Amino acid sequence: MPRITPLVAAGALVAALAWAAPAHAAPATPPHIRGLETVPVYDYGTAIRESVWVQTRDDADLDGVPDRVAVDLVRPRTAPGVKVPVVMDASPYYACCGRGNESELKEYDANGVITKAPLFYDNYFVPRGYAFAAVDLPGTNRSTGCEDVGGPHEVAGAKAVIDWLNGRGVAFAADGSRVSARAWTTGKVGMIGKSWDGSIANGVAATGVEGLATIVPIAAISSWYDYMRYNGVLRSTDYPEYLQGVVSDRLAECQAVTAGLDTNSAEETGDYNGFWRVRDYRPAARKVRASVLVVHGVNDLNVGTPQFAKWWDALAEAGVPRKIWLHQTGHVDPFDLDRDAWVETLHQWFDRWLQGLPNGIDREPRATIETSPGVLTPFADWPVPGARPTTVRLGQGIASTTDLGLSEAAATADPAATVPGRLAFQWGPLTEPLRLSGTPSVTLRVRVDRPTTQLTAKLVDYGTAARVDYGRGEGVTTLATESCFGESTSFDDACYRDVAERVVTSDYAVLTRGWQDAAHHVSLRFTTPLTPGRWYSIEVPLAAYDTTVAAGHTLGLVLTQSDARFTEAPNTGATIDVDLARSTLTLPVAGRVTLTPATSAAARTVPGTGITAGDRPEYELPR
Repeated sequence: MPRITPLVAAGALVAALAWAAPAHAAPATPPHIRGLETVPVYDYGTAIRESVWVQTRDDADLDGVPDRVAVDLVRPRTAPGVKVPVVMDASPYYACCGRGNESELKEYDANGVITKAPLFYDNYFVPRGYAFAAVDLPGTNRSTGCEDVGGPHEVAGAKAVIDWLNGRGVAFAADGSRVSARAWTTGKVGMIGKSWDGSIANGVAATGVEGLATIVPIAAISSWYDYMRYNGVLRSTDYPEYLQGVVSDRLAECQAVTAGLDTNSAEETGDYNGFWRVRDYRPAARKVRASVLVVHGVNDLNVGTPQFAKWWDALAEAGVPRKIWLHQTGHVDPFDLDRDAWVETLHQWFDRWLQGLPNGIDREPRATIETSPGVLTPFADWPVPGARPTTVRLGQGIASTTDLGLSEAAATADPAATVPGRLAFQWGPLTEPLRLSGTPSVTLRVRVDRPTTQLTAKLVDYGTAARVDYGRGEGVTTLATESCFGESTSFDDACYRDVAERVVTSDYAVLTRGWQDAAHHVSLRFTTPLTPGRWYSIEVPLAAYDTTVAAGHTLGLVLTQSDARFTEAPNTGATIDVDLARSTLTLPVAGRVTLTPATSAAARTVPGTGITAGDRPEYELPR
């Protein structure tokens, strides 16, 4: 290879720079940036709306041609040379189920060009110097390929769009002509979305793709195994195939993928295998280049809180820039909780990571937590500083119970009552508030008369209080009034019906739950059947949580076996013995409080359960 002299190299560089120079120099500061924020200077009504199909490297439908992902774009009509970043929502729901509280779908004109994009992102951000990309995941709406439910095809399809926006891919217009984005975009992308949409944002970030600057996963999945299996326990039969069928109308073209969803998901064993490994984004957290703004409801029973908590921990270990919003409702977008606060936060977040404006949001407290209905409180981090795992024993003696298939209401009712089929423990009344922040767990020393059984644990706050009623409508109710965020047109308005938290006064509330298949106590990758009559120590992880149990309330722990409301594990009729002295509850406690067992100090046997209770010491929880 010939040596290049410094003079020749310099000349070549000058020539290359001259060749790459744009015909119109961009202004030093784009008009949409004033100070440290973007402002609405572009007319939304005349924004450029176009549709392109990005070619992927997959051929999931086996038709002999690369799959193409449909991308509907709304972008500002900027001056020549002014480039903008992209806010992107990749979703399987644009044709089947809709997005947002009002289930909005994409709408097109007679030529197939998008006229209405769901949600407020385009209305609000396009006038402020952002483009919005609404991406149909493979196998959905106008994309070809196959929907593989969180798998490699989905992730690769969304990633291909980011590659195209950065000049590394190919896209086509409806007439077959090639389309480039290099003239109008900086290549910086921020992915956002709730539920499935946010899950794919997690998956794409885990590829480390260049150009993805930030993600905002809202109520999102980070491990599809944990979504469809609870530590070896089946959540629902044929769940992957069901989800594919809901969002895709290409099942005839995708029979091979559907068959794989059925045969490879290890439904008969509940094992974590290769199928689930490629749908688990957490091990690749070290590859994440994007900053992450995590949002989740602590009472989300659809996408449970381990999804955000384990992802958050992995991101922290990898040193990823991050921020978190936690609220008390269920599977809810923060836009439907406190719109002003959320839109302001999101605006600042995108300005910082997509526009490069040093507005300081990355130096603010890392966590925003709804500490009581309607009250958002900043904290330096999550779990809140000072929270540490603190362990208490369940008592003395041996407790026995048989699986009777209790409903949750029956299992968690008055903990002082005799209820066959459950074991109940109480601490309190509390003399001071008990702050819990993090992930609880129960470790049980058990003897079972079957090769396996489901173990279920529920942590309960007993005491009258005003609480978010997350069991109805995810804890929110839609009002008749509207509020608007962004600019509107006759075909795409920026106004949405207001939403309020549903707050009720109740005597108790289940805080968090956990399930474990006893035969998966050694590993989730394989089963280890129990030997009847032998003692085993089995951990039952509970879902992450954040709350304060008020002074005067009692903290309860309820143990059962099958749990028909949440899982499909059969009622085996198993009888379990629990060695209370060698069984523990571990709580993530911030602060200092004394937990006093609420049972009588006199030794006794509780009828119908076989519990033998004795003297129980008080446990001091450290600061």
